[in-house]
Amino acid sequence: MAEVLVYVDHVDGAVRKPTLELLTLARRIGEPVAVALGSGAENTAAALAEHGAVKVLTHDAAEYADYLVVPKVDALQAAYDAVSPVAVLVPSSAEGKEIAARLAVRIGSGIITDATDLEAGDEGPVATQSAFAASFTTKSRVAKGTPVITVKPNSAAVEAAPAAGAVEALAVSFSEKATGTKVTARTPRESTGRPELTEAAIVVSGGRGVNGAENFSIIEGLADSLGAAVGASRAAVDAGWYPHTNQVGQTGKSVSPQLYIASGISGAIQHRAGMQTSKTIVAINKDAEAPIFDLVDYGVVGDLFEVVPQLTEEIKTRKG
Repeated sequence: MAEVLVYVDHVDGAVRKPTLELLTLARRIGEPVAVALGSGAENTAAALAEHGAVKVLTHDAAEYADYLVVPKVDALQAAYDAVSPVAVLVPSSAEGKEIAARLAVRIGSGIITDATDLEAGDEGPVATQSAFAASFTTKSRVAKGTPVITVKPNSAAVEAAPAAGAVEALAVSFSEKATGTKVTARTPRESTGRPELTEAAIVVSGGRGVNGAENFSIIEGLADSLGAAVGASRAAVDAGWYPHTNQVGQTGKSVSPQLYIASGISGAIQHRAGMQTSKTIVAINKDAEAPIFDLVDYGVVGDLFEVVPQLTEEIKTRKG
């Protein structure tokens, strides 16, 4: 069976959930071969093997931590040359999309970004995407070269499928451009104890209707009762009520959770572009004519300052 390269997103050997989702999708079109780079790469093997990786190619070097992106592209190209895969799958993060784009240029192949599903086709893998601010769903395939595809988090369920997971050292020669951009400092992101926004199964977002930074505690309370991540619309972020890192939308982060709850968000097209692929959408807004109600599965016309606290208490009661 043909092999499929899967780029591994991990932190010191702890494999992140989007990579495990990629392994599920990779098994539909071939045998997954994982590429783990940097500190702790060899420690990823057990988790990757448990989820279907027949082989794990690893390489560690200071360049991965000290320089931006290009060393990882060099390594992924080396893996591509060694394996000759039928496709290359990469998590659809900001860094992942840059790695994928650079690799596609190098190997002369087409690229598909932000896929939400993947299936085998007669002429190569077929990817599902949400296009034109999620107004259309498209199916497409790469017509030239080996498909390089980035996949949005939460696009597939994580499924265990034990495989050999044989660890092999990857031979990598860094190009001159690998050391072109040096990382001069890192600042750890302050932990909130909540899930990562783009990977969360549930997201609770607040918008202009929250009417102030001090009122986002209501949104956070609902999120915490559900074990959810907190998002915000551009209007709330621009007003300084919540950090830009939590912005959902065309100029923020794109999310695709199982459940998305929008509170006090009108539903401008820019916001919809970042959350419309959510599996179930609930909106709370006192304006019955708000555009957000055009795409929801469940809508509540009411004051969020009354509805959200009641919902939070009801959830706590049912869980308690």
